Formats: sequence, structure tokens, C-alpha cells
Amino acid sequence: MDSTSSPRGDEPRPTGLLGALLAFDRLLGVIERTLIAGAILFMALLMSAHVVGNILFSQGIAGTYEITEMLIVLITFVGVGYAARHARHISMSAFYDQLKGRARKALLIVISLGTALLMFYFCYKSVDYVVALHDRGRTSASLQIPFWIVYLALPVGFALAGIQYVLTAVRNVLSPGVWRSLTEEETYDEVAVATEDDEQATGRER
Repeated sequence: MDSTSSPRGDEPRPTGLLGALLAFDRLLGVIERTLIAGAILFMALLMSAHVVGNILFSQGIAGTYEITEMLIVLITFVGVGYAARHARHISMSAFYDQLKGRARKALLIVISLGTALLMFYFCYKSVDYVVALHDRGRTSASLQIPFWIVYLALPVGFALAGIQYVLTAVRNVLSPGVWRSLTEEETYDEVAVATEDDEQATGRER
């Protein structure tokens, strides 16, 4: 069974390149948490105020649903980088789980670099999309908010995710063990397989 764990508190503080990368990662984490938490809180307050306004004054806040949709876009794509940082992304690991040691680590580095390239490609394509929205001058129906501002979340989110996968690959090159992200070390627990004798003994105990 695979799991991840943070570095233990009794380990020495990393220095040099690794220390700089961890400091950079903490800065990115602060930005991501601020954007995601701020968007969620603002969306919750806005929707609550809209409902209260409808109940008490029969008049909600104009543009509430437009703003909510925009915030969902922000949360979704910035959350991609946040999930990659904490190794909580969906992974297809049937072949990966069969490997151990250096082979497992090498495959993780290849996967991380390949995924990073894919994320940066998506970032490039999403920049083209944002530029196209800017050139067309498209805006939201009620509040006339330019769509290109909202969809800046796409290249930002993909760039943050790509950086995280690069950091994962670098961490695995610099540090012993297998790391699913810059700060999350993978642990592999062997699950005991019950034999037929064990099953019969368990049945007799019952």
C-alpha cells in the first residue's frame, strides 16, 4: 500500500539547492493557499448574502452566479498545482506499483518530467486562448467583466503544476528514497497475504 509522509522533524534542515527549492515551494504554497482560500470564502459569503437578500428584500446581488462561476474556474485550475504539491492527484499506477528501488524511482522521475512537459504545453495553449479572448473583447453578461482576466487562472494553474512536477523530479535526483512531491516522501508497506492455513485457523476461532 502506497502512502506519503512529510519529512520527519528530527531531520537536519536542507541547505544549498534543496533548501532554496523548499523555500521557493513554500512561497508558491502561500500564493496557492491564499488564492484558493480567498476564493472559497468570498464565494461562500457572496452566495450567503445573495440568499439572505432574496429572502428579506426579494432582491439578490446582481451578478452572483457569474462571479461564482469565475471563482470556480480559479479554484479548479490553481488547485491543480496545490494537488501536485501534496501528491494528491489521480495517478494510474498499476505498472508503477510493481516496481521497487531504483526502477521505481527512475520511473517516477520520468513520469514527473513527462507530466511537467504536458503541463507547460497546456500553459502555452491556454495563453493563446487568453490572448484570443482579450482580442475579441468578450465580457460577462451582467457585470461586463472581461473573460480574459478570469481565464488567466488556466495558464497560472498549469504553470504551477508544471513547476511542482519539475521540483518532484529534482527532489528524487538529489535525495535518497522515493518522493511523490518535493515535500512528500513515499512509503511502501508490504501487505501480508493470508494463506489457506491462516484462513482455516481464523474460521476455527470464529
